[in-house]
Amino acid sequence: MAACLRFTRRVWRSFVENKGHDQQCFPNLKILDAKPGMLKASLKVEPYNLNRVGTVHGGLIMSLTDTLGSLAVATKGQYMTGVSVDIGTSFVKPAGRAGEVLTATAVVTGIGKSLAYTRVDFYNTKGQLAAYGHHTKYVGKSAGHENDVKFSEDGESIIEGKDVE
Repeated sequence: MAACLRFTRRVWRSFVENKGHDQQCFPNLKILDAKPGMLKASLKVEPYNLNRVGTVHGGLIMSLTDTLGSLAVATKGQYMTGVSVDIGTSFVKPAGRAGEVLTATAVVTGIGKSLAYTRVDFYNTKGQLAAYGHHTKYVGKSAGHENDVKFSEDGESIIEGKDVE
């Protein structure tokens, strides 16, 4: 398994182990792939993820925009992924019903010393763009954590920092 994927899954586990919002809302989120600046994920839609008309609740998409934007920052080697300063989502088509799988691609569109910018695209089971979100994070105080790493360009190996797995 590539180092970037291993590291990003480790950051995701730290979110879940915190037993906060992420654990409550989407404990079954799967990180499928990660390369520096990009990740792919999936979520099996559960009944508690639905709105009253039986489709994926917009709040779930907003929460996933937040979490997946944060994990996209992790693909750049940052263990602590900062705090949100701006987030938004546009809804295009129904994202799914219970039992279906929602997929997402999150990318870092820019990152500097203080801010990181991400975009998350969500696809329904038909492969249609269901929603897209943007997420801006303040990362100024989160960089430099003892668990931060630097990946090779392809994300296959760690060239600085510790690979703990």
